[in-house]
Amino acid sequence: MGGLNKLMRDRSAMICIIFLTLVVLAGIFAPWLAPHSPIDVNVKEKLAGISTTYPLGTDQLGRCIFSRLLYGIRTTVFIAFITMIVTIVIGTLIGGIAGLFRGKIDEIIMRICDVFMSFPSEVMILAIIGMMGPGLTNIVIASIIAKWAWYTRMVRSIIIKYADKNYIQFARVSGFSRWHIFKKHIMPNTVGEISVLATLDAGSVILMISALSFLGLGVQAPTPEWGMMLNEAKNVMTIYPELMLAPGIAILVVVAAFNFLGDSLQDAFNVKRGKRGKRMR
Repeated sequence: MGGLNKLMRDRSAMICIIFLTLVVLAGIFAPWLAPHSPIDVNVKEKLAGISTTYPLGTDQLGRCIFSRLLYGIRTTVFIAFITMIVTIVIGTLIGGIAGLFRGKIDEIIMRICDVFMSFPSEVMILAIIGMMGPGLTNIVIASIIAKWAWYTRMVRSIIIKYADKNYIQFARVSGFSRWHIFKKHIMPNTVGEISVLATLDAGSVILMISALSFLGLGVQAPTPEWGMMLNEAKNVMTIYPELMLAPGIAILVVVAAFNFLGDSLQDAFNVKRGKRGKRMR
């Protein structure tokens, strides 16, 4: 509760939370907020300027940039959320097993994690996408494969830190099962630290999704996605560079909000990041 109260008093954290909440709500209600379809082509209105009809103008195919930006939240931000949630669940379960049972099980899991972590996550993602082909589903699968080992190791270290506490030892000698101890005593204490890791990593996942789409390895046209919008805007960059501003600023601001929020969570819950966490993989 102390960490939560400290977070509530942090002005920058609250601004980031409010902003990210508004972004999520904008993505959810995109069909009602968007003035136009994000994929309808209207060549007669191509590269139109800002107006009441097109709040951010149109692209080289006459599509509403504002509408594509709103729908892009669903692709860029929501897919990042899904990727993070699945990765955290897998990492927490496997890391929990390793931290609770220790011994040979822990040794086997850690050696497998060492193999996965021996490759830079970006290189592994590119290799997996190269083998599986471009596409949104393949991005999610590749990200999970590349990141689960790091979360597993981090969760394991957090659990081991709490495993020798007096109340955990008392629960053990009282006959409670390892699953009960994990669910009732260890997990509540690790939620804060795991949320810090996830928030700090969310920005890098958004950048990764956008970068892959920009390179043509991620989301494919005409699906609205911020990286794909940058990819399409580069084709007319010499004659209309303003087209890159909206998706570029959206990526910058959202990633910065996640990073600032992660730093605030880290201060609130007194979490120390490892070297891998500091450089955001």
